[in-house]
Amino acid sequence: MDHLPIFMDLRGKRTLLVGDGVMAARKADLLLRSGSDLTVVAPALGSEMLTLKEQYEFKHQSRPLSEGDLQGCVLAFGSSEDEALNEQLYEFAKRAAIPVNISDKTESCDFIMPALVDRSPLTIAISSGGSSPLLVRQLKARFETMIPAAYGKLAEFAGSYRDRIKLSIPDLTQRRRFWETMVDGPVAEHVLSNQMEEAESLMHKLLQKEEGNSEKEPVGEVYLVGTGPGDPDLLTFKALRLMQRADVVLYDRLIGDGILNLVRRDADRIYVGKRRDDHAISQSEISNMLVRLASEGKRVLRLKGGDPFIFGRGGEEIETLSEQGIAFQVVPGVTAAAGCASYAGIPLTHRDHAQSCIFVTGHQKDGRLNLNWEALIQPHQTVVIYMGLMSLQSITEGFIEHGAAVDTPAAIIENGTKAGQRVVTGSLTTLADAAARAGIQSPALIIVGSVVSLREKLSWFAP
Repeated sequence: MDHLPIFMDLRGKRTLLVGDGVMAARKADLLLRSGSDLTVVAPALGSEMLTLKEQYEFKHQSRPLSEGDLQGCVLAFGSSEDEALNEQLYEFAKRAAIPVNISDKTESCDFIMPALVDRSPLTIAISSGGSSPLLVRQLKARFETMIPAAYGKLAEFAGSYRDRIKLSIPDLTQRRRFWETMVDGPVAEHVLSNQMEEAESLMHKLLQKEEGNSEKEPVGEVYLVGTGPGDPDLLTFKALRLMQRADVVLYDRLIGDGILNLVRRDADRIYVGKRRDDHAISQSEISNMLVRLASEGKRVLRLKGGDPFIFGRGGEEIETLSEQGIAFQVVPGVTAAAGCASYAGIPLTHRDHAQSCIFVTGHQKDGRLNLNWEALIQPHQTVVIYMGLMSLQSITEGFIEHGAAVDTPAAIIENGTKAGQRVVTGSLTTLADAAARAGIQSPALIIVGSVVSLREKLSWFAP
């Protein structure tokens, strides 16, 4: 994050603006609407500034800029068409230790002005740090159409009850859940429909019910959520919704920052990842932790790469939850086989190549592969092998030893669907050496079958 987003209370505080053009007028309009005590330094007021003068009271100085103009100011803005005047303001502000913003000159800005979606008191600020103004404008336009104007009324309605609810519901977890019930339920719908009497009536009923249950312990629940193979855009809507509701999150090694940053900011985060031969936290400990946290009344988010029910041990975890009477939900994710194959341009089935597909794990047990080779080596079939990188040589040799053609196409995909995705292709006789030369690292997925030959034609993802 290049800039810290801050909403600043400027009511009654002095600000200085240098300039009188269209850009200066837009900044003046924002400052005046926020209640700032504004002083404008400019030779004369342009038509846009004169229009503002008819709506708002602000000071205008038509003399040259002086350091005294910054006395008592909390912010300064330079929007003059005279670059020398902007530079002078910048130097004055630096000496006075006052944050300054110079239009269209990022290197002379202590802060930047975002694009705003105004649904007061609800305000959404959007910024690219100056790198892509067009993208910011497009996002602002989307938000303007997606967020009804009545959301400002909903925020104002909620604010009018804030103090009472804080007193009535002292427990933070219960209070947050009350707000979620209000915002996601019929109270909000009535406010958004401008049915204020109905909204007030329902709100009072909700509060009376909550005040009568002030000693009630919050009920815990576990959300077992598959996050897919890595690309955050592959998350489901339900996954995103539950990620924003959780009180605590337990996450695996393969959950990247792009996904973890979508979890509610104030949720507690617990890392429970495992590497090959390095299980700092055992599976039984993880399952028991889920039970304990949910028993404390917390909504527990268990994030897993891929799909929880495909080599994700999700079944083991919810079996423990079920035995202990803990409520849970399971959200499927795009499994690594489907996601990585798609991003590598390798269809798992194809009328001319494969009418079936089988998933297996390549983990060795006691130094040996325990695979059903007869089931794997079938005509017109694709085999996808999870967690097989360390056994790649044994896997390819096993296919050949049990009758697979030596020239059967095969591929290994590293970091599938992510920016660092790499794909190495070859045959059963060449893949292991090619992967070693490329330095392929975990996580990696192996695909064996003639569908791999289609990659040269169908590859589309350029990381």
